[in-house]
Amino acid sequence: MKYQNTTKDNKQECTICPRYCKLQEGQKGFCKAYENIEGRIESLYYGKLSSMQIDPVEKKPLFHFYPNTKTLSLGTLGCNLGCKFCQNYSISQTLTVLNSNYISPEIICELAKKYNCDSVSFTYNEPVVFIDYVIDTSKKLKENDIKTILVSAGYLNPKPREDLFEVIDACNIDLKGFNEKFYNKNCLAKLNPVLETIKYIKNNTNTHIELTTLIIEDENNNEDDIKHEANWILENIGDETPLHFTAFFPTYKMKNKKETSLETIKKAVKIAYNEGLKYVYGGNVIDEELATTFCHNCKKPLISRENLRVNNEVNIDNEGKCVFCGTNIPGVFQKINV
Repeated sequence: MKYQNTTKDNKQECTICPRYCKLQEGQKGFCKAYENIEGRIESLYYGKLSSMQIDPVEKKPLFHFYPNTKTLSLGTLGCNLGCKFCQNYSISQTLTVLNSNYISPEIICELAKKYNCDSVSFTYNEPVVFIDYVIDTSKKLKENDIKTILVSAGYLNPKPREDLFEVIDACNIDLKGFNEKFYNKNCLAKLNPVLETIKYIKNNTNTHIELTTLIIEDENNNEDDIKHEANWILENIGDETPLHFTAFFPTYKMKNKKETSLETIKKAVKIAYNEGLKYVYGGNVIDEELATTFCHNCKKPLISRENLRVNNEVNIDNEGKCVFCGTNIPGVFQKINV
């Protein structure tokens, strides 16, 4: 594996993410996806998919990238975070779902073409823990003019980050909350490396970026934290960055928590708008307005959505301009299916 060092006591140090796991022979990393095998850190699930299906790209969620197109979504096993609220914990944390047989990057390409998918999404579990497969598959996809999407927590180190986002066309980064206490307590991780990843993507790559924060009541819905998050986005990656606040449902180690109310999501969206963000959405709730893209200039509806499906009317032209006032809408809209 490319990202490793040998320590003074002859352990193998994984340098993919800020954990820097130091592994003895036969020991697995925190993510459970890499193991020290005969002095080399090896991927245990390269191309061994636990999940694969066709989704609307809006499900990632991506609202400003090739709207109303299909994406072939896939994942493996393991994660380098330890989120107590993980909705996919059976493949990311407990590994109770068995992985399938090996599926090569070439076959992924063939499947995307066969089912008319404009993109392939690396998602479900954390793509950082199968970064080698993501990069290899993405290179093959790009040779065939198929777009690449990453849904990630963004918890990785500079060199692998550089290699990864060189081949990714769009991403949604899960910004779990906006204080260190929340990350330490509920994700067993740190906030700052995620913020560094977000800034890197925006300022050093051509990758389209959107952000998602899962709102858990009494955990990360503090008004000041939401304001701080919105202002950090404004100052570091711009007011046109799409931000999604999504509702939590009790699961994994947070089954005792209540599901997030529609009112709480609406409040978070309103706070972010009031702080100056132009494209803020609510997800995992039934509310058409929260899922609609409005022009930030003339305020008219551009793309309306219902259950993550685009309704018939799309008011953005193929140059990415509002058909009503001609304002440039941030995103990638060269291909819009209606």
